[in-house]
Amino acid sequence: MPTPIYPCLWFDHQATEAARFYTQLFDDARILQENPVVTSFEIYGRRIIGLNGGPQFKINPSISLFLVIQDEKELHRLWEGLADGGEALMALNTYPWSALYGWIKDRYGMTWQLMIGDERHSQPAMTPSLLFTGPRFGQAEEAIRFYTTLFPHSDSGFIQHYPPGDEKEGKVLFSEFTVADSPFIAMDGPGEHGYTFNEGVSFVVECDTQEEIDHYWEALTRDGEESMCGWCVDPFGISWQIIPAQLSQWIADPDYGKTSMQAMLKMKKLIIADLLPKE
Repeated sequence: MPTPIYPCLWFDHQATEAARFYTQLFDDARILQENPVVTSFEIYGRRIIGLNGGPQFKINPSISLFLVIQDEKELHRLWEGLADGGEALMALNTYPWSALYGWIKDRYGMTWQLMIGDERHSQPAMTPSLLFTGPRFGQAEEAIRFYTTLFPHSDSGFIQHYPPGDEKEGKVLFSEFTVADSPFIAMDGPGEHGYTFNEGVSFVVECDTQEEIDHYWEALTRDGEESMCGWCVDPFGISWQIIPAQLSQWIADPDYGKTSMQAMLKMKKLIIADLLPKE
């Protein structure tokens, strides 16, 4: 089985509120689990977690959620729902790449790209989209190679470059690839954006063994940075959480959950043996 990978959205304190908003807006969506720290939910079968992390980090458009919707009426309904209390970054309109597309920041700061589907898309789809801006501009293709080499069940998929003669020649105009059987999009974003990757949106990797944790941690931090509690930053500035698959169960356990949490708060890379109760 592929290693599960899913996005984590950092909120000040509104994780459950945001999850309820999203799961009420989208038809194919549901909340999986709620607690004071983390709320887990699904949209179109893709898991997301919302984290109540405090005001330290803010979500920005460098990682957005790209939605492909087949029905134009449904696309307009979702756009209007996300726009309620939000802000349009690119108006819902016709563009050279799509008959109907828009980019919106919702009331919680998360950004969404909505595009009308074509014959390739029989069902609605939601895909994390990585925008390499500022000092990260031009690194999209290298990052795709890195991720698809690191994780099994991955494929570099489709990469469209800026054409010859363009000042951005060779950079990634648009790409679709898979990491551990999960779809991703990546683009190089030219110009001044005023943001780049941060902890506002990270990716969680669930591992079954300590060997697996060690492997991903070493690869991601070799030219990146270690943080705390299983968090790290890869060579391209994207944040990851490398965790045991059973972590949420251990922390929720009424007998030793508090001990597991206290142990985790002292760690950088997570050590499974030290998170479990001592005999």
